[in-house]
Amino acid sequence: MPSRCPFYYYLVGENMDYIKVGTITNTHGVKGEVRVYPLTDDINRFDSLETVYLGDNKQKVKIEKVRYHKGLVILKFKEFGNINQVLKFKGEYIYIDKEDRVELPEDHFFIFEIVDCIVYDTKGEKIGIVTDVLQYSSNDVYVVKDHERNKEYLIPAVKEFIVDIDINNKKIIIDPIEGMIE
Repeated sequence: MPSRCPFYYYLVGENMDYIKVGTITNTHGVKGEVRVYPLTDDINRFDSLETVYLGDNKQKVKIEKVRYHKGLVILKFKEFGNINQVLKFKGEYIYIDKEDRVELPEDHFFIFEIVDCIVYDTKGEKIGIVTDVLQYSSNDVYVVKDHERNKEYLIPAVKEFIVDIDINNKKIIIDPIEGMIE
């Protein structure tokens, strides 16, 4: 059922048309390049991007060059030619259009699609809402918050517990073992 997939953080707020794919950590050199911490499992994803949006104002820019260094992405934008023009973006997010996300195989989901899903057990009782997805080497774990009881549950995203994921209706059905939900 649920499988590991490229993760992307989504933009919380009024406009859900953008997806966060990186954070600008610093400038690189003096010619307007920036260092980017990728928010995607596939760092090479940046090779296929032509246009991105910078910061809260979503300034549209074109990618001129992509390089990789020590797990970071080094980006050069056509619009900027020196360090002074990119300094203001330090600490800002890089976004892409939602349509530019990669296509996933069936039964694979982006983290932003899982977050905010309502979780029910097989009897139809509401467990809570997915607030986060923790990624571990063996499997992902859904953090489910029950706001009514002020409890938090950790649900391993494995076939043994996940019965169905309906992204369109933001609904997940689980079959918890004894003690998982108390």
